[in-house]
Amino acid sequence: MKITETALPEVMLIETDCYLDERGYFRETWNRLRYLEQGFQEEFVQDNLSFSKANVLRGLHFQNPQGQGKLVSVVDGEIFDVAVDIRPDSPHYKRWVGVNLSSDNHHQLYIPAGFAHGFCVLSESAYVSYKCTTHYSALAEYCIRWNDPQLAIDWPVASPILSDKDANGYLLDSLPEDAVPLCN
Repeated sequence: MKITETALPEVMLIETDCYLDERGYFRETWNRLRYLEQGFQEEFVQDNLSFSKANVLRGLHFQNPQGQGKLVSVVDGEIFDVAVDIRPDSPHYKRWVGVNLSSDNHHQLYIPAGFAHGFCVLSESAYVSYKCTTHYSALAEYCIRWNDPQLAIDWPVASPILSDKDANGYLLDSLPEDAVPLCN
């Protein structure tokens, strides 16, 4: 296993070990002791699994208060996974990083609290698993519009399929004041 910082230092790319043979493969998706040995300190309280079809775009979601860190993996398929620093007191405010996660590359992305998260499906469909550092709270959930021009995210999908919530999210600069997360 290898953990490296992305262009946003708090967002971590995790390359898990995968043991392949003629039957298929085995990989460990979470082992508290192994991650601790690599300096990864987060604790998780909730696991989620989503299924999405090709060209579906989910996000950009975050919670505040009760910020939620997420460890994202793809069980089947491929996604373009995005983290955006939305903390106005951060030196990386409004910067984003995107990586391809797939069932073939076995990578994970850790997105800490204070970042918005979204992904789009590049394969015919995708099962996305993510571990969360706090429980989901509908009262603390917010959505930033996926195509906010200030963020200029280079999504690899021309006409995404969106939920009403995602299509009508806030522009970053129009978030309610109590929704804006700050650095820890």
